[in-house]
Amino acid sequence: MPLVVANQQRAGTAKAASGLCNKGYCASKKMYYYGAKRHVLGQKQYKTLPRVRMINIERASENDITVAKNWLCNVRDLVIFADKIYADKTWHDDLACRNVKIITPVKKKKGQACLDSADSLFSALVSRARQAIESFFNWIQEKTYIQNASKVRSDNGLLSFIFARISMLAFFYW
Repeated sequence: MPLVVANQQRAGTAKAASGLCNKGYCASKKMYYYGAKRHVLGQKQYKTLPRVRMINIERASENDITVAKNWLCNVRDLVIFADKIYADKTWHDDLACRNVKIITPVKKKKGQACLDSADSLFSALVSRARQAIESFFNWIQEKTYIQNASKVRSDNGLLSFIFARISMLAFFYW
């Protein structure tokens, strides 16, 4: 989830909170921005939002899979439903030694027009499992407006902004 300090027009020239922020691209929103990204590992709960287990803040330009490889290096006994960016066979093999399994939708191969029906159905099931975390991100945005950090000017200010917004969630969530 992006934390936008400066929008597309100012993303190339912004300098606020430069220790934690830089220019990045959010593929799901199809936008360039200056800021940071928040990664969340949530535990699925029956018919409700996931329980937050880990939160990570990274610069906007950091590749999600690179962040995940560093972030999840010590986890064990876990099944993670993730998006396509996390599909990496070598990494998945390394994680299997610690009983960690990452389940991602099927990626189309280069030049492939569409997925076969089994792969399409599997991808739909993975997306359905991931819907809870997407709903969680949407809920956080609705309650706290955390994505709009345009008033932030320093690294400490950004951290204060993020954790103040996260602490607001305790009122609504826990």
